[in-house]
Amino acid sequence: MSVGILILSHQGVGTPLLAAARRLLGPLPLSTEAYEADWDADADAQLPAASAALRKVDGGDGVLMLVDLYGATPARIAEKLSRLGTPAHRISGLSLPMLLRVQNYPEQPLDELARTAAAGARNGVVIDDA
Repeated sequence: MSVGILILSHQGVGTPLLAAARRLLGPLPLSTEAYEADWDADADAQLPAASAALRKVDGGDGVLMLVDLYGATPARIAEKLSRLGTPAHRISGLSLPMLLRVQNYPEQPLDELARTAAAGARNGVVIDDA
């Protein structure tokens, strides 16, 4: 059993990040899917499809939801998903470093993997004065 990863983003954000991660790492060690919210759709209307994506990645140890923008529709969907009974954590500020970092620690439990995701995002921001 392992933690699943569900990327929740606006259209055109999550799927390319997931493709980049697969290009860099090959087969991903954690079950990972992207759910892209329609720009103009209501969060409640998208809940059934997002819930199906959550169930698809749930490996029995919970789901880490990586969200692109706190407070936006994907974040509201993640909030609703977190109340459906599956152990889950939500992390906002989705980035490629965040996604790559969690894939490198597939043995971590959900709580620890959430902290690893946040650290990956923070450490992925570098000011390069060169």
